[in-house]
Amino acid sequence: MQPIAIAAIVVIIIMFLASAIKVLNEYERGVIFRLGKVLSYAKGPGLIILIPVIDRMTRVSLRVVVMDVPPQDVITRDNVTVKVNAVIYFRVMEPVKAIIEVEDYLYATSQLAQTTLRSVLGESELDELLAQRERINAKLQEILDRHTDPWGIKVANVEVKHVDLPQEMQRAMAKQAEAERERRAKVINAEGEYQAATRLAEASHIMSAEPIAIQLRFLQTLAEIASENNSTTIFPVPIDLFKPFFEQRRDQTSPTPTT
Repeated sequence: MQPIAIAAIVVIIIMFLASAIKVLNEYERGVIFRLGKVLSYAKGPGLIILIPVIDRMTRVSLRVVVMDVPPQDVITRDNVTVKVNAVIYFRVMEPVKAIIEVEDYLYATSQLAQTTLRSVLGESELDELLAQRERINAKLQEILDRHTDPWGIKVANVEVKHVDLPQEMQRAMAKQAEAERERRAKVINAEGEYQAATRLAEASHIMSAEPIAIQLRFLQTLAEIASENNSTTIFPVPIDLFKPFFEQRRDQTSPTPTT
């Protein structure tokens, strides 16, 4: 046999093996089309033998796909225009469905996520969008998972990443927050005044019932004044100390009754 013929046979064998033998990684599956008809199951991982010219294989990754949803202009239910973007986490559960049920499952999932994001957020008010994000994420995940299930795709999670508010709305919300803080400060101050007045009223009742308490308070006040470095010290004297003198003076000045 001529060397040229041998070389040609070797080349043909190499080409046959290259087209017939495929290796799939652990996270990959192969959807086999045999004469245009898909096999009922996906092959892999490991070594796959294909029939050249007859079989055609499409690789499908089973890893979780992280896809950014581009920012979407959304008009909320209370007529506020915001720009919102999100991220979705999904994976292919049934490779055969993902290939034959939809032309491009990545593009289809992305478009579905964009339309669902606008639809769900358009039904919510701005306060709900800012305060109840977990509920909105769960609703988005439930809707996307239900629509992608016929494609053999499982949506694991949806997260609203950023909500871009107009400048006018940001200023209005800042004024609202400032007014709320002022209201809380006034309420706290009024509550403190009320408690202080209540305590003073209770103290006055106790001291009026116990005259000795006034004397003890007087002595405590003297001790506090003496501890200060003052050049002048004022000693408050209770008016009760002068009552005996006032009564004696009144008795002396009162007229003596005649007999």
